[in-house]
Amino acid sequence: MAEKEVWITGVGLLSSLGEGLDTHWQALGERRVNADEQRLAPYVIHPIAPVSFDAQIPKKGDQRQMELWQRIGTYAAGLALDSAGVKGNQEILSRMDMIIAAGGGERDLNVDLAIMNADAQGNLPPAVLNEKLMNELRPTLFLAQLSNLLAGNIAIVHGVCGTSRTFMGEEASSIDAARIAVARIGAGQSDIALVGAAHNGDRGDLLMLYTFGDFALKDRHSSVWARRNNPGFAIGSAGAFLVMESREHAEARGAKPYAKLTRVVADLAKRKQPGAVTKSLQAMWPQLGIRDDHAMLITGATGAEPATAEERAFLAEHPGLAVRATGTTFGHAMEAQFPLGLALAALSISRGALYPANDPTGLEVEKTEVPTQIVVLGVGHWQGEGMALVEAVS
Repeated sequence: MAEKEVWITGVGLLSSLGEGLDTHWQALGERRVNADEQRLAPYVIHPIAPVSFDAQIPKKGDQRQMELWQRIGTYAAGLALDSAGVKGNQEILSRMDMIIAAGGGERDLNVDLAIMNADAQGNLPPAVLNEKLMNELRPTLFLAQLSNLLAGNIAIVHGVCGTSRTFMGEEASSIDAARIAVARIGAGQSDIALVGAAHNGDRGDLLMLYTFGDFALKDRHSSVWARRNNPGFAIGSAGAFLVMESREHAEARGAKPYAKLTRVVADLAKRKQPGAVTKSLQAMWPQLGIRDDHAMLITGATGAEPATAEERAFLAEHPGLAVRATGTTFGHAMEAQFPLGLALAALSISRGALYPANDPTGLEVEKTEVPTQIVVLGVGHWQGEGMALVEAVS
């Protein structure tokens, strides 16, 4: 039996640029970037734009028990449901699947720092460590740590009550979330699904983690392609959710598609070998079925090395591509970066244009043709690669 066509019928976006599709399209057209170089200096972040969470999470009690990353995701999920025209439709929501990518939640930075300082001073016997962990961690921290609580909050607030899957694994998790959604819908195992992720980059604990790995961008914001002498990613904040459904299901309820998600492929290169990322991308490219080498491409390139240099080497083999890097405009939103790319691809196809380039190096070029195929590319900062093909519905 032929695989079913998978349509994207709803898109929800909340980021450092604001909320909603019109706001994002206008900001992209103006090449707007909301990066903060001062708040957590010397590190660069993209904090979430001010938003009234009441619009999508009306109960204050629900908001209070969520950490910020969960509120961002629940809000963006509501925007996607509104966009698809299924908000409040209990018949559809009761069987809508959820496939979500999420991190490990937030931490108590004060306790972390106290433990690390005590250890550095040689004053951390096991009894002291146990005492600090038992007595100083706030009671609600456990809720912040649960990766699948985003799915739980979406179910509570929006009533999405079909099967639920939460994948962990930074950037790779959202690539697989999209891949599984396409596979299930294509095989007829699911009619409709809510797919996406959320990330809060305004977090000192994350900066501490990524600084240890020498990944965090310092001092000044720049295009991801202009960071060869100052590599790293600016941590981004975003919620990106999509409603995906079979063509038959969408047509039966009169839904209009933004685009169709034709294929998602994933890989896990052995990055200890030089050039592994380039080889991974070379192997995945033919699997997409691109009609020509003059398509458009939206990448979640981070600016971290050596992954970005190896991605740049792959792009050099396809000089006809019109490339856009989300990391320049939005920062790097980890699990949310790949669904963000999918959302922007669907938005561009629905608006009949690729948004303007925002890159002084010349790697990104303008393209005036109406987009019919957009490749979404994801290369994790230290592991995980994937590609997706988003196309216009014919």
